[in-house]
Amino acid sequence: MAPAPAVDGATAQAMFTALQQRAAAAGITLRNPPPEPTTCCGRGCNGCVWEGFLSAAEYWRQEALLQLPN
Repeated sequence: MAPAPAVDGATAQAMFTALQQRAAAAGITLRNPPPEPTTCCGRGCNGCVWEGFLSAAEYWRQEALLQLPN
């Protein structure tokens, strides 16, 4: 079963770890996941760096799932 899409930094890290473990067990090397942002001001800006990170995390998840056996 595939991990759910990330909704925050903690769930993103858990998802990265779960998929990397599945990949390692299958002998597959995935590209590095996107790094968490370090420049968030915490004001909930439109176009927040976390929105970009979560989009990149979802792209990484989809790419990883394509490489992993079902």
